[in-house]
Amino acid sequence: MKRILINATQAEELRVAMVNGQRLYDLDIEIPSREQKKSNIYKGKITRIEPSLEAAFVNYGAERHGFLPFKEISKIYFKENARDDNGKLNIKDAIKVDQEIVVQIEKEERGNKGAALTSFISLAGRFLVAMPQNPRAGGVSRRIEGEDRDSVKKVMSEVNMPEGMGVIVRTAGVGRSSEEMQWDLDYLSQVWTAVEKAAAAKKAPFLIYQESNIVIRALRDHYRSDVGEIIIDSPEAYQQAHDFMSMVMPNSLNKLKKFNDKLPLFNRFQIENQIESAFSREVTLPSGGAIVIDHTEALTSIDINSARATKGSDIEDTAKLTNLEAADEIARQLRIRDLGGLIVIDFIDMMQNKNQREVESRLRSAVYDDRARVQIGRISRFGLLEMSRQRLRPSLGESSQIVCPRCSGQGTIRDIESLSLAVLRLLEEESLKDSTGKILAKIPVECATYLLNEKRDKIDGIEQRHNVKVVVIPDPGLETPHYLIERVKEGDTHRHESNYKKSYELTTEDESIDPVELSSRQSTPSEVPAVQHVELPGLKPPSATKKQASKEPGIVRKLISAILGSSESPQENLVEESSGQNRGNRNTSRNRRGRYRGNANRNR
Repeated sequence: MKRILINATQAEELRVAMVNGQRLYDLDIEIPSREQKKSNIYKGKITRIEPSLEAAFVNYGAERHGFLPFKEISKIYFKENARDDNGKLNIKDAIKVDQEIVVQIEKEERGNKGAALTSFISLAGRFLVAMPQNPRAGGVSRRIEGEDRDSVKKVMSEVNMPEGMGVIVRTAGVGRSSEEMQWDLDYLSQVWTAVEKAAAAKKAPFLIYQESNIVIRALRDHYRSDVGEIIIDSPEAYQQAHDFMSMVMPNSLNKLKKFNDKLPLFNRFQIENQIESAFSREVTLPSGGAIVIDHTEALTSIDINSARATKGSDIEDTAKLTNLEAADEIARQLRIRDLGGLIVIDFIDMMQNKNQREVESRLRSAVYDDRARVQIGRISRFGLLEMSRQRLRPSLGESSQIVCPRCSGQGTIRDIESLSLAVLRLLEEESLKDSTGKILAKIPVECATYLLNEKRDKIDGIEQRHNVKVVVIPDPGLETPHYLIERVKEGDTHRHESNYKKSYELTTEDESIDPVELSSRQSTPSEVPAVQHVELPGLKPPSATKKQASKEPGIVRKLISAILGSSESPQENLVEESSGQNRGNRNTSRNRRGRYRGNANRNR
């Protein structure tokens, strides 16, 4: 049975897991102090126009200004007679600095890049996505095919469409009546009306409309008719889900259940270890092989190792079986970790083309249910397969991990001898500069031990050749590969702190020279949106057009039940069904003078 499990017992981290039986197939984690901004609507102000980039930068209230490409600017914001004599449209002629504009975040901030913005607003509902400023856009989701596509088009022909609005039918809209579609569209139209009113009432920049929280998003985006249960372990989150489902999908309320057990929810369904594996670099395959996932600035690389896999009859067969297992696991890990962008997979070499085609086909099948857009290439003669995946939200690593403060994300550091010799060379380099009176080297204890013993004669030679004083300070507050070299001029030596402090008092314990920001995502107070709640007075959600008939248990099940008793799963006794529903249905540097010397890849 498919279930949606919502763990909200820890206020600092809300988790939503989609499971099939006890196998995790999708995961969403939200940290309230770093709420996602994607799909939020803001009123912003254009601060800079860059014709060379064909884009504008918009201040929408964040620390970094957003990036707004020219193609993402609606014509309603263009100046009159913006086209030149040849009929061409230039961004500088179309818009102006300090112009106010309503924008929506299309991509979250990443690293040093600001958020990507668009002025073509889209509002996601249960069955539809409305695009108020884009009447020519719209249609039916690419995932809806065949007869379902034709029936959806027929239903939408009966829906009264607002003027100037485009609509896309989501996969959840399959099998819905025109009344249900109309209700969803009317609600989204009302939201857009509220957004327009709020935008006109206040000067930029400010937040107009905020995307729903993780609980509502999970129900809206992940709930399908094949989901048997929605189990929540927090009273507050349960109430949010109950209110939302009562309004949007009242006929599914019997699937909403409150978890009551001393054992944590995720442990009960044995998925906690699966979540922890998503933070690991290496994931083991059932046959004994493994996939290794590494991240770089340009792409994500995935390597497949056969390791202890010996299932096949020969090398080719073993490689094929391991690659097929890897294809399934890669598709699952992409969803759980929400990896986006360019992904390169290094499959185990296979000599036969038919085996390569089979692996490609398995990967395409495995990503079929992925909500993100996925493009898959073919296995090259080097055994590499390129694919790309749409970034739906910040990846698991970006939202829950920080750059290692020791290696700055590189993964390796220099050894003691290599780093010590590098420091020794820098001491010589600093001593060659004019008017150098003293050089202070604050270095890790291990490096200082090496220099003061194995390389003492080299330090003495630097002092004698250049007539400078070298002070080596073993600093317990520093770890390889971090160090600080400070050059003091001859005229400043009598004023420098090293002149009246002992060398052991010059350590960096109380100085803030941490070379890496421990977290690039600082918590900021949540902004209150201008539009918080939209109601449709007098309009109630229509009941579902089709009710699933309760399945009569087969004769084998009846016999088993008669002999062994009820066949209900043990989890069902640990949850409370939603009140008011049919309870009978159980199936439903700091560098003062000189330079801060350390790792060149340091993030600040």
